[in-house]
Amino acid sequence: MTITCPRCSLTVTELHALEPEMLSQLQAAGEEISGPICAGCASDLRKILSQSKGGVLFAQEKAKEKYRLELWKNRVSMIKQARAYMSAKNYAQAAVSYEKYLKVLDIVFGLKKGESLNPSHFKDSARTTEITVVTSVYWDLFRIYDTNEKYHDRQQQAARQLASFLQYSPMYPDIIKKAEAFVKSAKNPHIVKGFLKLASQERPRCFIATASFQNEFCQEVVFLRLFRDYQLNTTRWGRVFIKLYYLLSPPLAGILDTSPKLRSLSRKLLIALIKRIRMIY
Repeated sequence: MTITCPRCSLTVTELHALEPEMLSQLQAAGEEISGPICAGCASDLRKILSQSKGGVLFAQEKAKEKYRLELWKNRVSMIKQARAYMSAKNYAQAAVSYEKYLKVLDIVFGLKKGESLNPSHFKDSARTTEITVVTSVYWDLFRIYDTNEKYHDRQQQAARQLASFLQYSPMYPDIIKKAEAFVKSAKNPHIVKGFLKLASQERPRCFIATASFQNEFCQEVVFLRLFRDYQLNTTRWGRVFIKLYYLLSPPLAGILDTSPKLRSLSRKLLIALIKRIRMIY
């Protein structure tokens, strides 16, 4: 079952009611929220409140957020336009539209000069499905930039980004297969081979989460993998935890694979854990 967020119009699987205290703060600042909203919008509003002190500053942040929200809504038309250009084999215009889309994402996520878009920016459950869209964009750009030597650097950048996003997308096996075939006709086969090497590096599973949800790419599992890679893996104790997890979790995952009742219980516990993590992550 899918639901449309009344604030950003994004189709999601669930909406979240804001805490009474947060609603009061928003209402005091002139922000009217009529009901539950998606996790992405809730996260954005929390950031605005945490960063804003005083009415003027809140108004400024609210205006910026409104602008980002409009860009986020308009991104769909950019993707449709780019894909229409791809179908018409107008690759130059397709690249322009795709680059505009990526620029919109940079603005939406507040990236500064020198910062790169990465999968962790889509950790909110309302936006994890966008990872597959971004993956498809980088795949198209990767091939478009192969058509001209002057785009050599751009193709390498697209290759790095594609490898980064691909591991969190169900497109993984399909794109790997296509890339292996693309090596034969590519003008820059060494870049394609480099991408394949990057993309085929070991992709550690979330054994318990995958066994619980029986889907490596569902929103919950993707979120936990992002939390592992972009949060836990950045600290010493986080890395220790990851090592212990991979030491102990395979046997437990094997048990879950054979027990529907335990899988159901594990899913409930993991969903509760994810909600808790979202409050601080």
